[in-house]
Amino acid sequence: MDITAPVKPPKQGKKKKRGGFFLRLLGFVFAACMILSIAVAGAVAFVLWKVSQELPDYENLARYEPPVMTRIHADDGRLIAEYARQRRIYVPITAIPKRVIDAFLSAEDKNFYQHGGLDIQGIARALIANLSAMQSGSGGKQGASTITQQVAKNFLLTSDQNIERKLKEAILAIRIERAFTKDQILELYLNEIYLGGGAYGVAAAAQRYWDKALNELTLEEAAYLAVLPKAPSRYHPIKQHKRALARRNWVIDRIVENGYATPEEGDAAKAAPLTVLAKRYGPRIHASEYFAEEVRREILDRFGEDKLYGGGFSVRTSLNPRMQAIAREALVDGLTRYDRANGGWRGPEKKIEISGDWGKTLADIPVWSDIEPWRLAVVLEVSNNDAKIGLRPGRDKQGQLVTERETGTIPAAQVRWTRKPIKSALKPGDVVYVAPVEAKPKKDDEGEASEETVATTIPGEWSLQQVPKVSGALVAMDPHSGRVLAIAGGFSFHQSQFDRATQALRQPGSSFKPLIYLTALDNGYAPNSVILDGRICVSQGRGMPPWCPKNYSGGGAGPSTLRRGIEKSRNLMTVRLSRDIGMPVIAEYSRRFGVYDNLMPALSMSLGAGETTLLRMVTAYSMIANGGRKVEATFIDRIQNRYGRTIWKHDKRDCNGCAAREWTSQAEPELVEVNEQIVDPIAAYQMVGIMEGVVTSGTARRLVSLKRPIAGKTGTTNNYKDAWFIGYTPDLVVGSYVGYDQPKPMGRSATGGGLAAPIVKQFFEEALEGVPPKPFRAPEGTVMVPVNHQTGLPARKGQAGTVMEAFKPEQVSAAAAAAAQGAQNGGGGQGESFPNYPTAAAAPAAAQQQAASPPPAAAPQPQRRRQQRRGFFGRF
Repeated sequence: MDITAPVKPPKQGKKKKRGGFFLRLLGFVFAACMILSIAVAGAVAFVLWKVSQELPDYENLARYEPPVMTRIHADDGRLIAEYARQRRIYVPITAIPKRVIDAFLSAEDKNFYQHGGLDIQGIARALIANLSAMQSGSGGKQGASTITQQVAKNFLLTSDQNIERKLKEAILAIRIERAFTKDQILELYLNEIYLGGGAYGVAAAAQRYWDKALNELTLEEAAYLAVLPKAPSRYHPIKQHKRALARRNWVIDRIVENGYATPEEGDAAKAAPLTVLAKRYGPRIHASEYFAEEVRREILDRFGEDKLYGGGFSVRTSLNPRMQAIAREALVDGLTRYDRANGGWRGPEKKIEISGDWGKTLADIPVWSDIEPWRLAVVLEVSNNDAKIGLRPGRDKQGQLVTERETGTIPAAQVRWTRKPIKSALKPGDVVYVAPVEAKPKKDDEGEASEETVATTIPGEWSLQQVPKVSGALVAMDPHSGRVLAIAGGFSFHQSQFDRATQALRQPGSSFKPLIYLTALDNGYAPNSVILDGRICVSQGRGMPPWCPKNYSGGGAGPSTLRRGIEKSRNLMTVRLSRDIGMPVIAEYSRRFGVYDNLMPALSMSLGAGETTLLRMVTAYSMIANGGRKVEATFIDRIQNRYGRTIWKHDKRDCNGCAAREWTSQAEPELVEVNEQIVDPIAAYQMVGIMEGVVTSGTARRLVSLKRPIAGKTGTTNNYKDAWFIGYTPDLVVGSYVGYDQPKPMGRSATGGGLAAPIVKQFFEEALEGVPPKPFRAPEGTVMVPVNHQTGLPARKGQAGTVMEAFKPEQVSAAAAAAAQGAQNGGGGQGESFPNYPTAAAAPAAAQQQAASPPPAAAPQPQRRRQQRRGFFGRF
């Protein structure tokens, strides 16, 4: 077998690979980039995830209620005051004019309606601009935040300048864009942004800078608002006027560039000056500071501080602006009259140098803003006949001091009250208060003031004034609802915020007596019931001297009717009547009427020794005037929340049918009275009639000249420390008191009829001007009988000095009631005799007094005989 060796194939040489190194390098780089990209993406995803976990819930924006200021309005809708930490008026996007929206879009985010939350083009543009600025060293940075990003920052984030906050802002902006419409986002933005001057949102800013509604703004005003979101203080309209004007014009150019305005409109807007109003503080209605403060305190007590300053309440109050001005004027005039008569001239407020521009020096002296028409002035020259004065200059709308200097004169006659010659009272450089001199009204042939000259002033003439040391208060109220129509709590709210009408506890003195007499009338007494007005002493306990009160005149008048006791304000009668009724009963009635919460049952309290407030007393008199129904004093009619829903109202009556949209022959809705009847309405009317006598023939006779039905009662406390008067017509109750804040005697002439009554009279004169007189309304069942004013006996035909007295049916016999009804219907006149008056056999033993029996009408007069009884009708 032939075995041969295998033949090896020839060796082939290895082929050299081309480009292997570069491919490997490229692969390595690609792999590294991929790994790095994945790592970066992972890191970014982790960072975004981490940041997203810490993001606030953007859906809260749908439930967001920004703090909105509470606004207080008068009964005619005029704005009184605003309360807020952030002064904001929230308005929906549909109520914001297109001009305002265009201005903000042009200034802040022109692509707002195109981007999805982030403006990529804007970011790139800002990046390039900022890099260029850094290279050139020009400084200023350009932002690229969209309106959506600003909403995210303002509502949900802080203002920290760091990357984390910017990331959160961007993420939230994208999410917000997906959850809300563009209009919703823009509405949040335009109502939230701070625009300087304490104003948040465009509506509040328009009111702050120009006192305008949004739809009243011009192109240049809307453009200036769009300037402010970046930095309100940097573009302050007065302190940084040039910078603010340049930026405003830049915004106007952007508005024209974006096609929102024509070039001609833009040029006209840029040519307009940049002007704003000076910032206003305090209430907007003259002399309403005390009223506004009462409303503020009530809202604070009812709803708390957060709701007061951020709840967006719309509060309609009971304030009558006209009556408020009258109330303040009447009170100031009354305080000034007393101060002039008893205080004398105390010298100037200050003394300044009058060389050079005295106006600037005078303008630097602070002045209370609620004392108009008083003005501060400086004496420039003094002669025997008058003194030349320079008046404190005012400021223009921009808050700048006016250049014009106003002067006037103080005639010597207007300084006479100082009891000094004018050259002794005034010296050049004296800073004093002055008021316009009112022209004396001309009188016509009938002695009435001519309408053309009433309440006019003499140009250039001023009277010397000084701030009174004595103080006081005035309250005007609607007796049927308890609505406080006006309140003056002192001379000036800026002088003292202490409201003397609601906070000062004072002794009402004799003005408390009507409640005692009404208590008697409600418990069986009659207006002609007789009480002895004579000396009385009350034991005060072991070791104490007896208490022996006295009348103002000193002695007693003997047996007198209840009517005369009130008209002449008899103290001795009042104490004896209070003892007969019982002080616990009087304490209960004083609680019903809201004068005292817990009156000490001591007889001295019957003369008004307990302390109460003027508002409580006026409220009590309102219950007498309205027929004995319970009312509560209120400064607020209703409160609405930010959505317009009524959340509180004073009137608790239900009105079924008041919501009908149209009349379809249905019956008129009836309002059912829900106020409690706290006394017999006839007893209340009896008290009204008696208190009318206080005005016609008692201690308040100076009000007779008003020539209208008015009832009331004066009050003077021990040692003449307080002087009161509360008067009322059928539809208006007004009360006032005068006294020092630290009670001290005001002098023997300081009585209620001499000090407080003129103040109330002045109020009635002006407040009821043009209002026809209206009689007091007698309740059903009242029997009107003519009686002798002095004795209370039935009056005969032709007998002088008779008054029509009100009686309850049970206090008059059937025959007398029928005769009285016939007289009221025209069958008889005042002074007509009424037969068969009943005796007083049913009179309570504790109240029996001796009195004469009325003679028969037709028979000859018999000898008068004495009987043990109180009155002459019915039970007495």
